[in-house]
Amino acid sequence: MTPKTTQTNTDSRFPFTAIVGQTSMKRALILNAVNPKIGGVLVRGKKGTAKSTAVRSLAALLPEVTVVQGCPYNCSPEERQGLCTRCETSSDDSEIVVRQIPIVDLPVGATEDRLVGSLDIEEAIKTGNRVFEPGLIAGTHRGILYIDEVNLLNDHLVDILLDAAAMGRNYVEREGISITHRSEFILVGTMNPEEGDLRPQLLDRFGLAVEVDGRFTPEERQEVVKRRIAYESDPQTFMAQWQQSEQEERDRVIRSQRLLPQVTVGDNILELITSICAEYDVDGMRGDITMYKTAATIAAYEQRTEVDAEDVREAANLALLHRQRRQPFQQPNLATEQLDNMVDDFQGQESSREHHDDGQGEGDSEPSDLSPLEPNDQDPEPEEPDPDADNTGPRSLGKEQQFEVGDPFSIRPLNVTPPDQRTRHASGRRNVTITDSSAGRYVRSRLPEGKATGLALDATLRAAAPHQMSRRERTDSSNAVLIEPQDIRDKVRESKSGSLVLFVVDASGSMGAQRRMVAVKGAVMSLLLDAYQRRDRVGMISFRGTSASLLLPPTNSVDLAQVHLQEMPTGGRTPLSSGLFKALEIIESERIKDRDVMPLVVLLSDGRGNVAIGSDSPLDEAYSAAGIIGEDKIPSVVVDTESGFIKLGMVQPVADAMGAQYLKLEDLQADSLADVVRQRMPIVGEAPPHIK
Repeated sequence: MTPKTTQTNTDSRFPFTAIVGQTSMKRALILNAVNPKIGGVLVRGKKGTAKSTAVRSLAALLPEVTVVQGCPYNCSPEERQGLCTRCETSSDDSEIVVRQIPIVDLPVGATEDRLVGSLDIEEAIKTGNRVFEPGLIAGTHRGILYIDEVNLLNDHLVDILLDAAAMGRNYVEREGISITHRSEFILVGTMNPEEGDLRPQLLDRFGLAVEVDGRFTPEERQEVVKRRIAYESDPQTFMAQWQQSEQEERDRVIRSQRLLPQVTVGDNILELITSICAEYDVDGMRGDITMYKTAATIAAYEQRTEVDAEDVREAANLALLHRQRRQPFQQPNLATEQLDNMVDDFQGQESSREHHDDGQGEGDSEPSDLSPLEPNDQDPEPEEPDPDADNTGPRSLGKEQQFEVGDPFSIRPLNVTPPDQRTRHASGRRNVTITDSSAGRYVRSRLPEGKATGLALDATLRAAAPHQMSRRERTDSSNAVLIEPQDIRDKVRESKSGSLVLFVVDASGSMGAQRRMVAVKGAVMSLLLDAYQRRDRVGMISFRGTSASLLLPPTNSVDLAQVHLQEMPTGGRTPLSSGLFKALEIIESERIKDRDVMPLVVLLSDGRGNVAIGSDSPLDEAYSAAGIIGEDKIPSVVVDTESGFIKLGMVQPVADAMGAQYLKLEDLQADSLADVVRQRMPIVGEAPPHIK
């Protein structure tokens, strides 16, 4: 080997130890740096909480790595096993460099080919050989793979990344290529919960998860501003001020890595770990294993060779937050009091055994002994609401009330098969359509319309194959395959698309009569559950008083929709026309952004409009707005929320003007609602008249 050279990193990153607060996030990152086998960390928090800064600073903090110059897999010259083919066949004179560990930012729009690697098309055409072109995972070996907004990344790609991180190897089977290479890296994902959550099965694959609090004290805010301004004014001077603390932390990480193999976990500690996971109803065994690894890593980081109960306490807070079984839309919240009681009970038992070495109690504890709550300690059952307390009738029209959400019900899948082959930029999980996204599944090929955007190499080679002899007679090219422009074929990709479900909810005082709003909220919640599973976008409009308001702009976060639904007040008059015009405004705005948007308007009202925007009567104005929706052929469903013995049927004409399917409140059953929505879903490819 040639002498080692040091590759200087000119990128000055904010010092890791200079980050103010965010103790849990920094702790989780450091633990994964000490022991990458923990499985990565998911950082949840709102914008401006130093998530990205901490990840990039971690790379500068960790010790440098030695790599073979030019190796796309970052192979270590000290390791003779597991080298890539290029390094195995290279001579001992290969140059080696010492550099900062690599950090790879994975863009949200990344494709599978770019991620795992693909066939080198240029080499295949020139030589006829199938040569593998490494992807981003290859360059992440022995480094950090950072995914900002991981919840917006395609689920399939997230699954590939988590598999590679868990196994330490990347397996590629595509386009006639079968290859595997090492992929040991620290996986870090960050996300804003307001933009939607990850699937539970993907959440479980992250080793640790932390919630980043965006609230700071005035003193902390001042310190953050001072440090950031000082860093931006003179990065080198600022980094020099923190060089000693950075070096101390780096040395501590190195000592922890060396000490980790010597750490032991006693059987009593393992019993505590498994008892905690059982008490918290953790599905599967991944949580237990991750807690074991994390507790051992914490002990090594604290320069100890034996795990104690406090290590388990901290490991549980990091490893179980995202694994605790919860209902859809329920925010992760680890019951720390329950955990503390279990750990304290365990410590009390251990102390008793040390002071009373008479053999009693050893092996006699039952799992119930670790349970923190006795029946008398449990919170009292909430009192049942009095159904007659806030009822009802005309007296409540002017009062503002807030009703709970009724019980949701299951909805059958709402699938639509597109009748045409028009290409769309699609995302979601409901409808199968042809997409222009490179993330779609390759299903066939076609002649390109203009410049080829996704070369179908297999089809191109098949088109060129019959003409090879004649082309070689009139050219002296040394290429293995001679390809001409007429041979080029483009990939046709297939993907799933979602819909925009726009809820227009009557929140006037009349909806409080006989607690009708409870049933209405339950119906909306049921559709939200289906939208969550299908990755639909949802929006919510409420109309009450004198106007309509957009409670939730169209978003992929159904969690936010659920929050707004729960907090939506009821009371006041009924500006029905305002709600319908607001729906038209939102749909038109979304069509300008995306011509392929597929809206569905779900109106829930009793139709008793009594407030107008202009000079027309309130009902005439509502019919006019409904007529515009019908003329634009916007699929819609109208649910009549009127109840009682005497029914006026005032929303029926509105439904007729909209061309909507009409349902009564008492008919609002799971199957009937699902059938109606499925019938009224827009047909993929059928654009409204004004955008054709």
